[in-house]
Amino acid sequence: MVLLDHFHPPLSIRRHWHAFHNAWATYISSDLNQRLPQGYFAEPNVQFGIEIDVATFEELGNDKVNLPLDTQPQWKPPTPSQTISFQPTSEAVEISIFNTEAGPILAGAIELVSPANKDRLSHQNAFVAKCQTYLQQGIGLVVIDVVTTRNANLHDALMAQISSLSPEDSRDRTSSSRQPTLYAVAYRVIERSEQPSLDIWHESFNIGDSLPTLPLWLRGGLCLPVDLGATYDRTCREQRIIFDRV
Repeated sequence: MVLLDHFHPPLSIRRHWHAFHNAWATYISSDLNQRLPQGYFAEPNVQFGIEIDVATFEELGNDKVNLPLDTQPQWKPPTPSQTISFQPTSEAVEISIFNTEAGPILAGAIELVSPANKDRLSHQNAFVAKCQTYLQQGIGLVVIDVVTTRNANLHDALMAQISSLSPEDSRDRTSSSRQPTLYAVAYRVIERSEQPSLDIWHESFNIGDSLPTLPLWLRGGLCLPVDLGATYDRTCREQRIIFDRV
């Protein structure tokens, strides 16, 4: 099964892309759990339209903030010393791999890019910051982008951030071509000759191409193949997409 366009007709009006992403994350997790050694497990985490706490206490008054029952009755949170604009990640389609020997402790992550991640600059920055945090903690990472409705290249943005480059912040990081860049990238943080480095496996593809297999490096040096083509095929079969002749 070659890669289909899940974000434009005819497929987009026959199937919901978020349902496909949800299922794909589940089957990637299932495939990894068959390969992972004892003491590891993978689980999907899919959240769309993540909500943050709404500051309703501003309307109710600070004296009515909900506090634990054992909190001293005279205490209430002070006024913040500073308030700035901040955009957390708005959507998450990811697979987390944990090591249970001392945890569970996060050992690796796979991120499926959603349209919201590539939408406005603040959303792009939030996704890039999340990926950078993984790498700074030495966590193996794979990023998969099959979104055709946005042109922003989050891998390029991550590389610019890590390399301390200065991409223009006044506009979205979009490709100059009309067609969005679709890709899958694997990252490994490693130290060689007492020098930390970042190994990168980058595979670009287009609609109609087969999807690659990438290495997922877990903390501690364990490496697993992530067969995107096989898990994509399974997702299409389970959702009966191959029978629709899209």
